[in-house]
Order: sequence, then C-alpha cells, then structure tokens
Amino acid sequence: MPSVMGLLEERERAVRRKVEALLAELRNAEAMLERVVVAREKVDQVLAEPRCGQAAPPAVTGGPPVPGSAAGAVPGSVVPVWRDGLDPSVLVRDYQRIVNIVADPARSGGEGMDCRQLAAALGLAPVPAKVEGVRVKSKRLVARGWLAEDRPGTFSAVAGRGGGS
Repeated sequence: MPSVMGLLEERERAVRRKVEALLAELRNAEAMLERVVVAREKVDQVLAEPRCGQAAPPAVTGGPPVPGSAAGAVPGSVVPVWRDGLDPSVLVRDYQRIVNIVADPARSGGEGMDCRQLAAALGLAPVPAKVEGVRVKSKRLVARGWLAEDRPGTFSAVAGRGGGS
C-alpha cells in the first residue's frame, strides 16, 4: 500500500511538469505575439509611406486645415484624423459608406447602430467575419474622430461631421 506522502510527492511532480510545459507554451506564445506586433508596426509604416507615382502626403502643421479630396483615397489609405474642413469624401469608399449610413437619421434612428445593423445596411451577410470587419472599421473611425461610440459597440454620428450623401 502506497504512503500518503509518496502519493502527494508524485502528484506534486506531475503538477510541476505541467507548470513547466505551460510556461514553455507561454514563452512561445509571447514570442509569437512580439513577432505579430512588429509585423503590424511594419505594415503601418509601409501603408503610411507614399505609393509609387504619388506625392508624399502634406505634413500636418499648425496652419489652417486643408480640405482633402477623394482622389487621394485609395484602398489601403490611412484613415485621416478628422479636422475642420474635412468631409467624408476624403475617406476610402467603405469608410465613406459607414459614416454616411450612421449619419443618416432614417437608418440609425438617432440612437446609433451596432455592427450587425451596419453590416446589414452595407449589404453584407450578418456572419461573424463580415460583422467583425465592420466593427474594426467603425472603431478606426471612432479613433480618428469621424464617429462616436456612446455605448460599447454602438456607433453614432458626431455633430457636424456626418456624411448623409
């Protein structure tokens, strides 16, 4: 008959092995996360650079704002931070559509819209992948000052910044 102390020591060794395995897995996941973060930063840098044949974007200065034009908005463009004089036409078409839909009181009802409602209004299937894409774009528009997020996941127009076209 095994002793109680012997059983406890055996269990302790098994748990220690499991902890070591989990720590190794954690180190691998942290290394992978670091690689993804670096890759994302590199992609952000590349997307911020001017494309071949295009002029470099004007430097942001303390001077008066310069209204943008839709000619510079190409897929992959960085969403500009909203400032006086900018309208949704400076955004890429997908972002313009989101801003215009949220700004339309007939669609949003003045209460804001969640991502499923936005996806449906955009004509997208209400599947998780499409809804998540709309969520990411909407969050980016909030971060850049184009939309407001009064409640988590509910997006509304900011007064004076809406589209409505």
